[in-house]
Amino acid sequence: MKNVLLILSVAVFFLLSCNHENKKIKEIISGSDSVAINYFKGDGRMDSVVAVKIISDKKIIEQLTTMIGEDAQNDVNKCGYDGSLHFFKLNKVIQDVDFRMNDVNCMQFSFVQDGKVRASTLSPEAKQLIESIKK
Repeated sequence: MKNVLLILSVAVFFLLSCNHENKKIKEIISGSDSVAINYFKGDGRMDSVVAVKIISDKKIIEQLTTMIGEDAQNDVNKCGYDGSLHFFKLNKVIQDVDFRMNDVNCMQFSFVQDGKVRASTLSPEAKQLIESIKK
């Protein structure tokens, strides 16, 4: 009986730690009134901005906010960048978020929170949204 309870406890802990949202990042960026998106060359390096888009549509900002805070990762992979999002409120940057979407083994949003680099999964839907904004 003890073994069953131990296994059940470990399984519940594992499930809860694997897929959790980052409520704090959602709170920080949810009040944004615009977002600037920098698109890089797509080879993982930050040194080449090829396009910049400014978004002020509240619906799109809400979608981005939800996607960034949706599936927090415990490990931050350093696999390069395909672009960056800059969330603004009253003409001031309130949060910078980098993203990697052109590497199927490393699709993530990364950002600094409480002095530490954090990450969340960049889903296929998030990739589709970010690509559609660029067009």
